[in-house]
Amino acid sequence: MAQNRVFEDFTRLMTDATEMAQGVRREAETAMKSQLERLLATMDVVTREEFEAVKQMAAKARDENEKLGQKVAALEAELAKKAKTARE
Repeated sequence: MAQNRVFEDFTRLMTDATEMAQGVRREAETAMKSQLERLLATMDVVTREEFEAVKQMAAKARDENEKLGQKVAALEAELAKKAKTARE
């Protein structure tokens, strides 16, 4: 009976120690996350969402620029054709 009591006390002690260690770990993670967020805020970095939005805007601008380049080339070809016709 006394041996059972010793094992129960030891088990309870280990359970309490595990719970305490997990609590310390959570507290440390929270503190580190808070410090990292504060550091990133002072570094003026963008969020992933902001980066993705700008990336999409740049891709759209490239596409529009390419289309406008093709239109300019077509208009220049038409202008050259009209100039050639006028000279003849």
